[in-house]
Amino acid sequence: MNRHRFAWNVVGLIVFAVMVFPVYWMVTTAFKRDTEITSLKPTWAPLHPTTAHFGNATHQPFFWQDVKNSLIIVLVTVAISMALAFLAAVALAKYRFTGRKLFIVLVIGIQMLPQAGLIIPLYVVLARYHQVNALSGVIITYMTFVLPFTVWTLRGFIIGIPRELEEAAMVDGSSRLGAFVRILLPLIAPGLVATSVFAFITSWNEYIFARVLLNDQSKQTVTVWLSYFLGSSKHTDWGALMAGSTLTAIPVVVFFLLVQRKIAFGLTAGAVKA
Repeated sequence: MNRHRFAWNVVGLIVFAVMVFPVYWMVTTAFKRDTEITSLKPTWAPLHPTTAHFGNATHQPFFWQDVKNSLIIVLVTVAISMALAFLAAVALAKYRFTGRKLFIVLVIGIQMLPQAGLIIPLYVVLARYHQVNALSGVIITYMTFVLPFTVWTLRGFIIGIPRELEEAAMVDGSSRLGAFVRILLPLIAPGLVATSVFAFITSWNEYIFARVLLNDQSKQTVTVWLSYFLGSSKHTDWGALMAGSTLTAIPVVVFFLLVQRKIAFGLTAGAVKA
């Protein structure tokens, strides 16, 4: 039994190393000098660390503007998606209405659609309403694939909360709204946090829709900004590219650290039969 567990631990460490190594190489390359980056003999760590590449990345045109655009798009997408998903999940979990099962099936079906296949129809619809090359159009687009997952996930969390808790609060004199605020909302908070992390990471890392819908560089997201390091000239500044990629990953890490206390419980609390 110990050997079996040891073998699985080794496999887990190998998988972990494979997944972490690209991130490690990105961060270390951001601190290497150009001679170390282009050397035929790779170095596992910067011999003479430098922060010059971060300065080169941040002084590139439209960097801070595109970071601002990404923050606006992601924060608005997460806020609206979580609010709508929470209300929809409550309705699906607590109430019985005509078309409820069909709606649940549609939510699952939308998640099965390939995102690349939605680019052309979404572009046509957004162009008709003058939402191409606009941050609002990207926000609407991101909600099309963030909302279904958040609705389905939050529904699982809410189903796991016993109805008797709300009924007991109402027997003690609390109104339905009071029971909702004092009982349901605190219990669903870990699920909201875990789901918002998914919505944040998905929206922040998205590239294809932002690249297609946003043509003006001053309105593009930071992931699109990163792509201009490649193909823009014969020489690619790999140090600045890795520094820009590291800076792009920082908001996700910060957001994760802020809410990580509730994530572990939130990810397991929704693991109930829906």
